Amino acid sequence: MQNITKYITLILIGLSLQFIQAQENSNSFRINTLKELKEKITIEERDFLKSEVENIMKRFNNGEISEEKATLLKKEAAKKRALNIENRTAIINNKIALLERNQDGYNDNEGEISVAGISIGGNNGTVIGVKTTGNNKPRRYDRRTYSEIVIAVGFNNAIIEDEKIDDSPYKFGGSRFFELGWAWKTRVFKKSNFMRLKYGFSLQFNGFKPTDNNYFVENGDETSLEVFPYDLKKSKLTITNLVLPIHFEFGPSKKSVSDNYFRYTTYDQFKFGIGAYAGFNIGTRQKLKYSVDGDKVKDKLKQDYNASNLVYGLSSYVAFGNVAVYAKYDLSPIFKDQLIEQNNISLGVRFDMD
Repeated sequence: MQNITKYITLILIGLSLQFIQAQENSNSFRINTLKELKEKITIEERDFLKSEVENIMKRFNNGEISEEKATLLKKEAAKKRALNIENRTAIINNKIALLERNQDGYNDNEGEISVAGISIGGNNGTVIGVKTTGNNKPRRYDRRTYSEIVIAVGFNNAIIEDEKIDDSPYKFGGSRFFELGWAWKTRVFKKSNFMRLKYGFSLQFNGFKPTDNNYFVENGDETSLEVFPYDLKKSKLTITNLVLPIHFEFGPSKKSVSDNYFRYTTYDQFKFGIGAYAGFNIGTRQKLKYSVDGDKVKDKLKQDYNASNLVYGLSSYVAFGNVAVYAKYDLSPIFKDQLIEQNNISLGVRFDMD
């Protein structure tokens, strides 16, 4: 207990010393920081002007505007950035004058800067950081790559060698899949958005619910369905894969043009995508629910069940806006080295949320 008391006392003494030092140095620190910020403002605005001029010249080189129009836009951009430098540095100068007049301490975070820090014992605390506010950076003239979250859900089953899908040992409707991923979409051609390349990574959860009170049993290199000795309330095998999908996406888009940038959008447009995926299995688990002498039992069995380590397949979707009908088919078998080959097939709905 005494050691804890000493430790707390040392902390309090340290904080008190920091507080005294902060009172003496906070204003001078902030003034020096503001002077550095003035220099950064000029560099920042000049960089922004350079970017704007590059965008204007791209439009001129692409034949979108005349030389006269390009010259006018460059003059307007230069004037705007010069005024920005003048106004922003004036705010900084006023801040510095305010702090110099109040050497005993003054804390006012409105205006050009925002102050991030720890205030110990009042407004004269230690200031540990300064950043400019606002976003003066011009928009990129041409943005060819976008990113989005991908979510898909639907029904899952298997294509079994020499058997009709109607004879599948897995429940229709009960066997489902879920996919969650991140995708990037890049326009292929410079002056057309008709074709896009879509790529990223996804987690795929493929579920299989056997019919007729069956469950999965791993016997050496063979995985088979056997009748469970008790009445099953639930029997489900889930295979989780991490895959890298890639699609070519086709479809019309709308183009919007502004003075300093242009954009393509596929909002409220039909799209068609076709591609493939490849990856590897990261987990296989079987869940069983049943009752024994009136007691409910839940088993979660984590084994590999001879699931294929490497997975690959084909996928496609037809979409309107951000909602699509989605299908995928594993060319790799569900279980490796089996006498009868099974391949996973999925059909559902996909949401691409950008």
